[in-house]
Amino acid sequence: MDRGIVTTPFGRRSMTLGMLAHQLSSAPAVDDGSVDKWKLFRTVCAAKTSLGVSDRSLAVLNALLSFYPKSELDPAAGLVVFPSNAQLSLRTHGMAETTLRRHLTALVEAGLILRRDSPNGKRYARRDRKGAIGQAFGFDLAPMLARASEFAAEAARLEADRRYLQVMRERLSLCRRDVVKLVELLRQSDVLQAEEAETQCQAVYTALSRKPLITEVERALAVLSALRDNLTNYLENLLKTQNTAANERQYERHIQSSESDYQSESENACERPEAAFSDLAGTKTSCTPDDDTVAGSAKSPGLSRLHDHIGALPVVLKACPQIRDYGPAGRIGNWRDMFLAATVVRTMLGVSPEAYDEACTVLGPETTATVLACLLERSEHIHSAGGYLRDLTRRARNQTFTVSAMLSARLRAQAGVVAVSG
Repeated sequence: MDRGIVTTPFGRRSMTLGMLAHQLSSAPAVDDGSVDKWKLFRTVCAAKTSLGVSDRSLAVLNALLSFYPKSELDPAAGLVVFPSNAQLSLRTHGMAETTLRRHLTALVEAGLILRRDSPNGKRYARRDRKGAIGQAFGFDLAPMLARASEFAAEAARLEADRRYLQVMRERLSLCRRDVVKLVELLRQSDVLQAEEAETQCQAVYTALSRKPLITEVERALAVLSALRDNLTNYLENLLKTQNTAANERQYERHIQSSESDYQSESENACERPEAAFSDLAGTKTSCTPDDDTVAGSAKSPGLSRLHDHIGALPVVLKACPQIRDYGPAGRIGNWRDMFLAATVVRTMLGVSPEAYDEACTVLGPETTATVLACLLERSEHIHSAGGYLRDLTRRARNQTFTVSAMLSARLRAQAGVVAVSG
């Protein structure tokens, strides 16, 4: 490693181990390829939460990049920019010099830039007779180039966490609505039990912070899901008890009103039409499913409404096993890992962020991740994954596409491969 990249600060600023570490880590950038500076800047903005830099600091970084003459950061052309504070202030919309210095220090401490101080602390460049820059003193952009892959991975992780949190908050909102409606239903027959359940629900939401973290939402969802299941079971048992009591009363009325002489069953039925109607209604309530239930059972659960069924993830992984390799540590244990793997696969397949965001809006994050997993399985046969995804998004908007058909095809293909190998 070239140790000449290490430089000490001018004036009273002392050298720290952190500064040394950033300088040593940026040394490999000399051998790295070029990267589009504005794409890299957008990646840094997406990962700013983990980097610990503010919006004002990023505005200063944007101004520094504007002084780099090329559109791509190229080590061969040098990576040092040397604007004066007055020029930087103009390109940061009149930022005060003291504020400017503070944000420059923040960028250095975050490992985004390095100071290349001259002997007198001024920023300038020495040029040769042809006008080419020989040596420059100012701010080195090499750390950004050296950490480009790190920034991309961190931005992908944060995006996956954001989408996962969005899905979990939606699921929590739906679960809360279910609990509230079930409590209202329970209040008609058991006020005490209903008030206790309502108190538990309110306690869960009171414990949430104003901007809850993923762990908080997951914990609240687990509690509310258990409460919803308990309410459902309680109401189901209550319904069965009421149906049993109604049937017993109906049977008792039938015994008490029976005659000792031999009358035909048809005559008894004609004399008591209300009893016959009660039998028919009870039979339909307890035994006959409605049309929606029949239609739902004909479909594969977890496939036709994948975005509403978190348990469908094992089905997706079975149909598309390659996606596991792109999860954290080469595994996918939940939808959060699936979203992270999907962002990596999106970049690998060349799907634009705009196409991915549009698909997430129309299809939902879970379905979009599933579609990308299916496209990964067929990547050798697809020329433009981005165009394919846009077409599926358009069809979904017109309600002519469901992910269940795509998953079913993948499952059949997997079964065919196993049968052939067997």
